[in-house]
Amino acid sequence: MRADLHTHTVYSDGAHTPEELAAIAKKNGVELLAVTDHDNMEGADRKQRAIEGAGLLFTHGIEISAYLGCKVHVTGYACDPHCEAYRAYLQSRIDGSFLRAQDIIDKCRKIGISLSMEEVLAERQMQSAPIHTMHVARAIHKKGICADAGEVYETLLCRGAPAYSDIGRPTPFDAISFIHAFGGIACLAHPGRIELDEGELKNLVDRMKECGLDGIECVYPSHTERETNYFFKLAKERSLFVTGGSDTHIEGAGRSVGSPVFEPSEELLERICPMGGK
Repeated sequence: MRADLHTHTVYSDGAHTPEELAAIAKKNGVELLAVTDHDNMEGADRKQRAIEGAGLLFTHGIEISAYLGCKVHVTGYACDPHCEAYRAYLQSRIDGSFLRAQDIIDKCRKIGISLSMEEVLAERQMQSAPIHTMHVARAIHKKGICADAGEVYETLLCRGAPAYSDIGRPTPFDAISFIHAFGGIACLAHPGRIELDEGELKNLVDRMKECGLDGIECVYPSHTERETNYFFKLAKERSLFVTGGSDTHIEGAGRSVGSPVFEPSEELLERICPMGGK
């Protein structure tokens, strides 16, 4: 079964509505789709209707933007978007995102970039979701600063840059705890993008495993063949699920829903989508 367990919509920093994403996935031959919007599962019922309405299997997902000296994102699957634990988590993420956005705005002003909260909020399509750093980057880019929002992020907003803010950012260990509280499984996202050497990364995986890590995203667009094989081996050695996804934010911008091809194991399928093979 072809699956894509890492996609984004307008409920975070993606460009597509759930309906558009579902249509793209169907066209690309995907049979199981997870929407893993950053830090929230808002629009969960809409997402499920759109994806199942397109004839695909669906699992509720999330990608928590965690940090531990560098980005260590954690994806969750088979989560309950209606549980009390999620509602409490969401409010804390929203509150933290506003404080972080204001901190970034203040730092931008100190380096000569005039930016308002209103301009940032204009980039957030869904008011029920937290502010994402890319919302800030897009607002800054509209002032003619940098070639695109990605360059704004790398120049001004990433760790070590002049307007970086770590306010309200959870650790990956927190993320695992949150996802488990939602009833889901927690997986390390795109480990090949984590800015750690091999030994440090293996140590991180072991520490996260001790906190209940369930899986590793081995299949990912920017992973080299060597990295993919290494992460498969690491997952097997640590008895972790293997996951995979495209991390598509917009189709055709270097990413495509369902690419690279990923086929979940029967064990993973049963855990995140119990009726998946039936």
